[in-house]
Amino acid sequence: MEIRAPYIIVGAFVLSAIVAVFGFVYWLNNFGGIGKRETYQLVFTDPVPGLLVGAGVLFNGIRVGEVTALELVPERPREVRARIAVAERTPVHTDTRVGLDFQGLTGVPVIALEGGDDSQAPPAREPLVAEKGAGRSMTQAARDALRRVDAVLSDNAAPLHSTIDNLSTLAEGLARNTPKLDGIVAGLERMTGGAPAPRKVAYDLHAVDGFGAQRHANLPVQLVMAEPTAIARLQTQRFLFTPDEETQGFEGAQWSDSLPVLVQARLLQSFENYDVEHAPLRTDSGIEGAPRLLIDLRRFEIVQGPQPRATISLSAKIVDRNGQVKAAKLLEGSEAISSLTPSEAAAAFDKAFGALARELVMWVAATD
Repeated sequence: MEIRAPYIIVGAFVLSAIVAVFGFVYWLNNFGGIGKRETYQLVFTDPVPGLLVGAGVLFNGIRVGEVTALELVPERPREVRARIAVAERTPVHTDTRVGLDFQGLTGVPVIALEGGDDSQAPPAREPLVAEKGAGRSMTQAARDALRRVDAVLSDNAAPLHSTIDNLSTLAEGLARNTPKLDGIVAGLERMTGGAPAPRKVAYDLHAVDGFGAQRHANLPVQLVMAEPTAIARLQTQRFLFTPDEETQGFEGAQWSDSLPVLVQARLLQSFENYDVEHAPLRTDSGIEGAPRLLIDLRRFEIVQGPQPRATISLSAKIVDRNGQVKAAKLLEGSEAISSLTPSEAAAAFDKAFGALARELVMWVAATD
């Protein structure tokens, strides 16, 4: 009895182990993820780089099986056939699309099944044919795209060279005209209120105050001097240019008053510096029927060119009490501008105006 006891224990242990193995297999088959499988044959007409037996099969992104076999077809060298096993209830129908996907950083290939739009479609019939280009990886697609780009560039080399040359010419033209473009943009900003107005700087003219030995006679009978007449273009405080265009640096520069008013004021002061007792009076002084000194402002502008010049031109007439012109004179002055800046331009205008004012005063003094 004692001799048989070990054999009974060993037999019971072996029997329990066999039952446990069969129980594990039963659980694995029904509950552990293996379950009953359906097999399908797939056909790829493109290469399937990296696809291996055991690779996963995804249906709408969910793993439902794996690849069980891969084979080549000798009579059809372009085809690759794969056999897959998927869970029994996987809805593989005739409209199911077959492709190859590459997952992760290493690009591990898996077979991707995608359900169709028709839920009533009949079950799939073998073989299922993969979509065209399903086996192409991202790297291969990038190579193909670069190859096509290279072909397009090769076929259009001459037009591309011509386009680049034209862009270079355009860039050179823009570089040469940058100051003008800046002026145009600044003007648009001022028109639309998109930029703050530049700070205004006012410039003035000076009356002639030193006649010295040139003063040889008093002024004749007292004259009345009205505000000089001028065309509309000269009725401004801006610095004027010929040709009339926007000039960089003069956006905030202006005269202290409109040109006709400023010229009248400085001419009257020049006459007073020559002979304050007999200097012409303004028209609002209340004197009627007196001889008049008529001034017409013809030019007051910067003439642009290799050497910019400040140019002033005016005409003067002495008219008696009866409206008859007793004397007339045309006065013109021009002064070179050393550098085209508002301060240098104002200095040149001041010098040219001083010469004209001196000439006008001496002419009136010499007229009977």
